[in-house]
Amino acid sequence: MTTSSADKTSRGPRGPRTAAARRARLLLVLAGLSAASPLATDMYVPALPDLARSLGTDAAGAQMSLTGFLAGIIIGQLLLGPLSDATGRRPVLIAGSLLFAAFSAACALAPTVEVLNAARVGQGITGAAGIVVSRAVVADLFDDRELPSVFSRLGAITATAPVLAPLLGGALLLVVSWRYVFAALAVTGLFLALGVLRWIPESHPPQARLTGGLSSSLRAIGRVAGRRAVIMPALALAFGGAAVFAYIAGTTFVFQDIYRLSPSLASLVYGVNAIGNMTGSLAYGRLAGRSSPETLLIASGTVATAGTAALLLIQTTTGSTMLLTWLCLLTAITAFGVFFPAVITIAQSRGRAAPGATSALLGGGQFLLGAAASPLVGQFGTQSPTPMATVMTSCLAAATLAAILTRTATSEPPQRSEHG
Repeated sequence: MTTSSADKTSRGPRGPRTAAARRARLLLVLAGLSAASPLATDMYVPALPDLARSLGTDAAGAQMSLTGFLAGIIIGQLLLGPLSDATGRRPVLIAGSLLFAAFSAACALAPTVEVLNAARVGQGITGAAGIVVSRAVVADLFDDRELPSVFSRLGAITATAPVLAPLLGGALLLVVSWRYVFAALAVTGLFLALGVLRWIPESHPPQARLTGGLSSSLRAIGRVAGRRAVIMPALALAFGGAAVFAYIAGTTFVFQDIYRLSPSLASLVYGVNAIGNMTGSLAYGRLAGRSSPETLLIASGTVATAGTAALLLIQTTTGSTMLLTWLCLLTAITAFGVFFPAVITIAQSRGRAAPGATSALLGGGQFLLGAAASPLVGQFGTQSPTPMATVMTSCLAAATLAAILTRTATSEPPQRSEHG
């Protein structure tokens, strides 16, 4: 099903306008679904000290709630993406949004840190539906010509979520306790479920679904992973995502502890970098009309690697200033704004036989390697930008190599032998 077939339901002189409005609502809800988990990841971070005191635990106990949430996202993507290939997109999105709201409410009401941590795992699993299934919906509804434009818009919107989340959480904490942050996420889940009910069509009809139950759906991930045409961009995203996680883990130490920026000035640095990332995502939609996604993937990976490699070289030779560090990181994060929608476009286009399984492979690898890369920055020390630059450069170099191999991997014809 493509946008052209979806838009054929419009009739009369107002048809094009109605179709445009329907498409805008569709993309708005998909963007909200994609942003829900990033909001849940970062929105409560400013409240961690108050949360720890309220539940009678220490900082490490409170931070376990973040670890549990990230583990839930990985598990949820690997389960729910293939499940949507077998049952359809809407049931998974609706159930995921409603259960996300329920687990968010459980977090808000948690009497102990153990209950909070358990609810956060559930919140991560159900919130993963929005990430993994929304990409599959895009692959269902849009053809290869439109995928770059759609993924660039979604990438630009979701890139702002990690920046807005702590600001929104901090604003709430000025007037209410940390429990209301989770209450706000619960309300968000309910609104997303309503948005899916009203504006997201079932993009995966019964005749296109995988048969054989959940076990067959999970095996679809193995089949997708066995295709070089798909596994190469999946590896590129996994290593690129690991670099971004290392950036997130290291920037607070670098700009606040090393360069002694105040929290407000550090927030300005993060915000400008996020705007760069969003600009890169929007630029991809325009650049894709002139160059292939594979070319843009390699180019953006090369630029991102050059940015962090320059930081590493400067730091280990003459020592980097705050402005030079910022410029190098801004270059890398802006380039990654192009890299992310490019690799998603390539993988989802090549994995049309099982879009949910393909999306699960992409997201699972991205968060798994990301969770592994984050602690490395701290393990190697936080006395200089060198550990962060080293981890980021290594990951981005591997991502660029996978991007080069992506170009040489041809997409074999889709296999639909297990479809009903």
